[in-house]
Amino acid sequence: MSATVARTAFSDCPCCMPRRGFLAAAVIAGATSFAATAAEAQAPSAQAPAASPQPAAGGGGAGGVIVDCHGHYTTEPKELLDWRKRQIDALKDPSQTPSRASLKISDDQLRESVEGAQLKLQRERGTNVTIFSPRAGGMAHHIGTADTSREWSMLCNDTIHRLTQLYPKNFIGVCQLPQSPGVSPANCRDELERCVKELGFVGCNLNPDPSGGFWTDPPLTDRFWYPIYEKMVELDVPAMIHVSASANRNFHATGAHYINGDTTAFMQFITGDLFKDFPTIRFIIPHGGGAVPYHWGRYRGLAQDLNRPPLPELLRNVFFDTCVYHQAGIDLLTKVVPVENILFASEMVGAVRGIDPETGRHYDDTKRFIDAAPNLSEADRRKIYEGNARRVYPRLAAKLGN
Repeated sequence: MSATVARTAFSDCPCCMPRRGFLAAAVIAGATSFAATAAEAQAPSAQAPAASPQPAAGGGGAGGVIVDCHGHYTTEPKELLDWRKRQIDALKDPSQTPSRASLKISDDQLRESVEGAQLKLQRERGTNVTIFSPRAGGMAHHIGTADTSREWSMLCNDTIHRLTQLYPKNFIGVCQLPQSPGVSPANCRDELERCVKELGFVGCNLNPDPSGGFWTDPPLTDRFWYPIYEKMVELDVPAMIHVSASANRNFHATGAHYINGDTTAFMQFITGDLFKDFPTIRFIIPHGGGAVPYHWGRYRGLAQDLNRPPLPELLRNVFFDTCVYHQAGIDLLTKVVPVENILFASEMVGAVRGIDPETGRHYDDTKRFIDAAPNLSEADRRKIYEGNARRVYPRLAAKLGN
């Protein structure tokens, strides 16, 4: 199936539909990847609304804070999802396209959407602040045109900004970029600059595959991507490499497509010369780096066989988060990847929301894994929880204080 077909045949992608329509769409489509994205949109059953709107208690220790570098707004009000559905429906009749100004969501609705979920879990798990961005699966860059993506991205980013204003001690913004398959990333520069300079965001999410699982754009090391890299360097902000919804039924969205994207990006960095041209640029590969830590010897060997620089040189620019949902995985990550290259993250209220029957704790409660990792010292944990985030996201300093 061509990317062009994918942009229309899967235009009812559940990540872009109102919550009540997600599961029905998944059943009709018969696609397991759609069903997974549908589950992502459901309100967390084990995370009932909390009455208190107080900021998270946190648990940085020794005067520090714990920064969760990977959070998505997966509990958005129904009105936002309804607006997106109207936008998608209007692709057949552009005269029906809704304006951004037509979306009406009150501050109380925004508060209600996070107080029983992200804020409640910050308090319970002892973290302080989340670097927060729009729902990753909802970016859906494969749907519509560049104009479609621009309007949707601006609306989502403005909503994140409102949350950061309501809860400045709990949320710091990272933006969705208005990417579109085959369209130069130069198209994203204005929105990145707006979000950083006007909205106070500290980074962006960069989708290496806007086609939604068909990989029609060049590798991340190709000059095709240079316009957005130049703007990132100018603004001194990093990008988290994060794919969006899967329009390819071969790839379950969160179980395959996300991990494929992480692993693919790392291999592209090995085989390209991007960091010679951009020696100060920084990327975070989420979900623990996909398959990378588990196959570290393979990548070291491939770099050697291909006469590429050794991996430590790559790690000047590439970092990994801790969205790994079992102790053995975190133990492996922290043994294989240098501590200086690991940032704490949970992606809570995200792809994996259930409770592990073996522990009785939520899978995405990743702080407990870092606390229990036997090979980490307290100094190591301090780097993972805060110090590394300050280095990778220099604009955090103004938000967190010195």
